[in-house]
Amino acid sequence: MGRAGARGRSAGLAERGGGAAGACRTVESPRLDRALWRVLGDLGFFSLRLPEAHGGVGLGLPEAVLLFEEAGRALVPGPLVATHLAAGAVPGAATGETVVAAVDGGLVEWLEEADVVRGDLTGAVPLRSLDPLTPLHRVPAGRVASDPVAVLLTAAEQLGTAGRVCELAAQHARAREQFGRPIGAFQAVAHLCAGILVRMETARAAVYAAAVTADPADIAAARILADEAAVHGARDCLQVHGGMGFTWESEVHLHLKRAWVRTQRAGGVTESEEALAAALAAETA
Repeated sequence: MGRAGARGRSAGLAERGGGAAGACRTVESPRLDRALWRVLGDLGFFSLRLPEAHGGVGLGLPEAVLLFEEAGRALVPGPLVATHLAAGAVPGAATGETVVAAVDGGLVEWLEEADVVRGDLTGAVPLRSLDPLTPLHRVPAGRVASDPVAVLLTAAEQLGTAGRVCELAAQHARAREQFGRPIGAFQAVAHLCAGILVRMETARAAVYAAAVTADPADIAAARILADEAAVHGARDCLQVHGGMGFTWESEVHLHLKRAWVRTQRAGGVTESEEALAAALAAETA
């Protein structure tokens, strides 16, 4: 199965996942939908990069990036990256029977819902999460270099958010009218939408390129651009929507909150900036 097949699987993910509402029972006390997690396993989401000889799909990073981009677009909650990386190492992770979380920069997502947590949990305490659909715990862990694959897959999720908020902003700008005209006809709104699109497409080129090269410097650059596209894109999308973007009937504010939480994942943008700066310095030395 090539990239077209991976996109087909990602479309099924979006349909079966139903976004945030489909995977969490309530916002006040989010519970991971185990049936959805097994569906993800059946679709090959977690076993995508495992060799076929070991029960996997036998694809690579480019295809994984496509799936994680769609997961970000659909706001699928849960420790997706941690479980994907655990496939082949933790029994049941590849099939979705086991939910795997991981200590990541002093934070753990979905600790109480996980069957297995990789890393030292000593001193873990609950933390009120900005994203109501991503429960967090904090652990007094030291800094550990992040797995480049985790960085890239996080960037892919951010790219999915950037793409979705671009769509939402454009749709609202066309449908909402003021003074007898769609608000997208006004220069200020048009510029916001254009900025969202430019950041998203720039990040897309960088993320896709990094998926092909797997070069640490390319991955760092992709992460920086994807974080910016997701956070700034969601903020500008909120600006286009006005107060409507903060209501529970709208998904816009959930994309912004999820994007903010992801910026703390896999070393954060600071680690990527340092890695990229080191690579550039080495080239000029």
